[in-house]
Amino acid sequence: MKKIFAANWKLNKSPLEAKKFIQDFLDLAAQTAFFYKDKEVLIFPSAFCLDAVAHVAADTHIEFGPQNIYSERSGAFTGENSGEVAKQMGAKFVLIGHSERRQLFHEVDPGLNAKVKLAQGLQLTPVFCIGETLQQREDGQTESVCFSQLELGLKDVEKTTKLIVAYEPVWAIGTGKVATSQQVTDIHHKLHEKLNYMGYKNVSLLYGGSVKPENATELLKIPHVDGFLVGGAALDPVSFHKICQG
Repeated sequence: MKKIFAANWKLNKSPLEAKKFIQDFLDLAAQTAFFYKDKEVLIFPSAFCLDAVAHVAADTHIEFGPQNIYSERSGAFTGENSGEVAKQMGAKFVLIGHSERRQLFHEVDPGLNAKVKLAQGLQLTPVFCIGETLQQREDGQTESVCFSQLELGLKDVEKTTKLIVAYEPVWAIGTGKVATSQQVTDIHHKLHEKLNYMGYKNVSLLYGGSVKPENATELLKIPHVDGFLVGGAALDPVSFHKICQG
């Protein structure tokens, strides 16, 4: 199974900056023979940059998708993003349930479940995010919170098509804090077992929590870490390229 390296740009970059990033990244990747042989590279730009990324990434090994979609294909939903339009633009993936969507915009699992189902109906691969807050971890609720998010967010979704789950400890996102190798090992093992028990066979499990070039190699060695969902360190092509090299 190829390792997956996904860049979440959040609310950063203009269309021109997005184009330059991808061209610079492609130039760096071209310096290594068979760079993409064992990895998939995904970009999740902001909505205003999606078209720019679609054009510059066309006919390359880089795939992309929106950071969020609405749970309906179209209609009177002012301000929302259409998964159907993203598909028409060439998107193959979609980010769903990122901790910032949960925390800042109060998205909850039943609504996220509808988005996962829509994405699958459009043949978009969902990158479904789960994770606990610092208070929940300190209260010993990491496993129960993550399991609940999986059960509710993935309720009745297709189990045979490709699915990506990204575990992102909320307390380690943008804080500079990183879960210890043992913490990542423990939770990824439990999540892997849970997903198997739920019947998901074609699933990749990513880690996302202040990943950077300095810790990427160590984290990639952990069983059931199938790649990364990268935030701040993915805003620079050199940094992101180093992470992709492991």
